[in-house]
Amino acid sequence: MSETNCPRCHPAFHCGAQEAHCPCFDLHLTPALRADLAARYAGCLCLPCLQELAAQQATRGPMPSSTPKAPR
Repeated sequence: MSETNCPRCHPAFHCGAQEAHCPCFDLHLTPALRADLAARYAGCLCLPCLQELAAQQATRGPMPSSTPKAPR
């Protein structure tokens, strides 16, 4: 059993990423959101944080794949 702290909200939680099945495996996280989370946080986030971020992403729609170019 792996106990860790969520780098986003800080409480301790059980991380099941090394187990056969973790509840976070069932979440739909876009590749852009996964990349953003990997850049911003070290380690796993707790399930409530991941659910909140996935819901926010779903309401915002897909993130742009690149930064828009500045007008000339």
